[in-house]
Amino acid sequence: MLQVEGAYIDDGKGLNNWDVFSHIPGNIKNNDNGDIADNHYYRFLEDIELMCSLGTNAYRFSISWTRILPRGKFGQVNPSGIMFYNKLIDNLLERGMEPFVTIHHHDIPQELVDRYGGWLSPLMQEDFVYFAEICFKSFGDRIKNWITMNEPNLLVDMSYIRGWYPPAHCSPPFGNCSAGNSDIEPPIAMHNMILGHAKAVKLYREHFQLKQGGSIGIVGSTEYFEPLRDNELDRQAVSRALAFTNAWLFDAVVFGDYPAEMRLYLGSALPTFSPEETSYVKGSLDFIGMNFYTSLYAKDCIHSACISGGDRPIRGFVYTTGERDGEPIGGRCGNPRFFVVPEGMEKIVNYMKERYNNMPMFVTENGFSSPQQNDQVQALLQDTDRVNFHKSYLAALARAIRNGADVRGYFVWSLVDNFEWIDGYSQRYGLYYVDRQTLERVPKLSAKWYKNFLANGSSNHNNEEDLTIRSFRNTNAII
Repeated sequence: MLQVEGAYIDDGKGLNNWDVFSHIPGNIKNNDNGDIADNHYYRFLEDIELMCSLGTNAYRFSISWTRILPRGKFGQVNPSGIMFYNKLIDNLLERGMEPFVTIHHHDIPQELVDRYGGWLSPLMQEDFVYFAEICFKSFGDRIKNWITMNEPNLLVDMSYIRGWYPPAHCSPPFGNCSAGNSDIEPPIAMHNMILGHAKAVKLYREHFQLKQGGSIGIVGSTEYFEPLRDNELDRQAVSRALAFTNAWLFDAVVFGDYPAEMRLYLGSALPTFSPEETSYVKGSLDFIGMNFYTSLYAKDCIHSACISGGDRPIRGFVYTTGERDGEPIGGRCGNPRFFVVPEGMEKIVNYMKERYNNMPMFVTENGFSSPQQNDQVQALLQDTDRVNFHKSYLAALARAIRNGADVRGYFVWSLVDNFEWIDGYSQRYGLYYVDRQTLERVPKLSAKWYKNFLANGSSNHNNEEDLTIRSFRNTNAII
């Protein structure tokens, strides 16, 4: 929980790659870091009260690898880290909140980076399984929903294609990093992460699941795409974009192999699974976790000229953009790659339902950051744009559920404004504003709306908002 916890070297915690990366000037906007973040490590009881006051029934959080294993497997388990997460879990359960626990969310021990380069090394697979086993043993008697990893597909993109996240590897035309190869390294890192995930699931199923009675899945970053031009080439580009963005992860863990489109265009650069590996990679999830924010346009780059980058195999020869003829695909967000396209929520859920035989799904992140970078507190608190975002996306999700999609829950991103990776604290997704000086949590209009939405729905049983809330009676949650 690097984004909210803080206490980055307190009580025996070791340094992770983000601790080191964020302390290098220029890596993070405004030279922000997660040293203090929202101080959730010391204020978690207050944050649980906020969640309870909203009426949510679940909380998704991640475990800091170096709070449990300060040096990875090359050191001892940190008892203070175990104690913290035990207190968090126990207090959540006492208040009727179901913990959804992510084992790995971007941060890894810096020691593992220094020793063998992190996820570029197959040795990381066993390091992750070792960490996961400690989590299963320490917390699994109370955790009924495990997530092995958050967004390995996004991490690979940001770390090894664009070079924006540590270890900041990339190559032209994607960037000018001091190390890396944007065409070769991403599939290697992704392969190691998928194998690490699958080995951890195998361990859980063979030694813990029957006794502990939990479920285990993985979360991917998902996007939906529309053809930039109304022609067959761009419709084929949409299919490739969906494969290279969403199915890269989910085809592997559901079917035991990468999408055919990736095999076609990446060739030998895309690793293969051995028969033994396929046996435990295939079906290595009980549910799908989807983080969804935006839709984009997709343009064919095989038969058309494209901006540099889209014309590369690692992108499936697809150029993606949020604009067509100068007009955005939807309302703008604080993240320039995100747009408000509510119908994309219904479309991506239907896509996942059809491609993966309606496997149980959770929307594990969905949220809004305003394009208006306003530091006036009162303006930030009157976040009608965020309210409208969640209304429209929830309504689209409810339509998919009513059409048969097996969606088991929805998590708002996020409870509080927090450390948004390379954007630091400049992007605010929270239902609660956090004063960066005092760390006081102040409810925004969206927090009040969400509380009312969960409690009451609408008095008009024919309108869309009430149909939405009735779709979510037992699935509301927060992250």
